[in-house]
Amino acid sequence: MQSERHKMEAGMWYTCLDDELEDLRCIALDAVHTHNTLPPAQRRTLSAPLSALFGDHGPNCLIEAPFHCSYGRNIHLGVDVFINAGCVILDSAPVHIGDGTMIGPGAQILCADHHRDPVKRRAGIEIAHPVTIGADVWIGAGAIVLPGVTIGTRAIIGAGSVVTKDVGPDETVIGAAARAR
Repeated sequence: MQSERHKMEAGMWYTCLDDELEDLRCIALDAVHTHNTLPPAQRRTLSAPLSALFGDHGPNCLIEAPFHCSYGRNIHLGVDVFINAGCVILDSAPVHIGDGTMIGPGAQILCADHHRDPVKRRAGIEIAHPVTIGADVWIGAGAIVLPGVTIGTRAIIGAGSVVTKDVGPDETVIGAAARAR
């Protein structure tokens, strides 16, 4: 029988209400708390707590405080990535952010997708889909990138946009319209 962590990593339905996953989230919370409370001079490059937490990263990355992530271990940054204040990355699946990408304040990158059945949702059943962001992408302030989205190289995501599907290279997208299904 697979653990909930293994199910999550395999892209299967899993329950997030699991002791092993909670332990991993607590490790991330400790690292994020340390990062967020460091003096600004110690955050001029990727702070040591986040550097140790992330899956991997290139040089010259900067993450402004406050920052939040679920696990950290699934975050992969290229070279010269800038993430502005208030960014949230819920990395229950891999999140790859390419070289030279800039992410505006208050942006959210989300991998977890909760079950549509309310009974299963209440039981913590979810599935995780990776998010891939190409090189030299600009994601505007307050934008939300939903699970499973790929954003192509040099794309621009307008401030406040909700990105529900893939964005091609050099494409600019804007807007956030909720609608009945």
